[in-house]
Formats: sequence, C-alpha cells, structure tokens
Amino acid sequence: MANPRGKSLKSIARDVRDGYSAVNPLFLKAFGDDDLKGLHAELEKCLAEIRAEKFPHKDPAAIRERNLGLQRLYGASMVLRNFARAKRIIIV
Repeated sequence: MANPRGKSLKSIARDVRDGYSAVNPLFLKAFGDDDLKGLHAELEKCLAEIRAEKFPHKDPAAIRERNLGLQRLYGASMVLRNFARAKRIIIV
C-alpha cells in the first residue's frame, strides 16, 4: 500500500516510537481512509511489541527509553483516533 509520505506504515510507526516524527492533524491530512486504518494497526502492533518485551529491571536508561516509546505511540494513537473521529472515519 503506497502512502503519501513515501515510507511504509511500519517504518512510520517505528519513527514515531523513536521520536523522529510526530503525529499531528497536519501530518495525518495527507493520508487516506485505508492508510489511516493501516497506520493505526501498525501503531497498535508496535505498542504490543514493546509491551511483550522483557522489562529491563535495574537499567534506568532502558526503562526510560521503553516508557518514552510507549508514551509516543499511545499519544500518536490518540491523535489519530480523534482525527479519524472528526473526519467520521471508522478506525476500529
């Protein structure tokens, strides 16, 4: 599936997790209905992958990185859901 950003949806989700790109309504404006659904699915998969990893006990830097990634992905998911709701697009 081609999207307007020239990247796969999986790589966009990874970029959001790592903090290289931020999801906001202007970013999402170029996506179609199917692309929004696919991006939401990839964000949820990425969230599940991070949660499935073993928790890094006794490593504050790894804990911080993990929590920042979860926070970025969850925030992007919320922005995407609200954007889709405003455009009357059913995501889930």
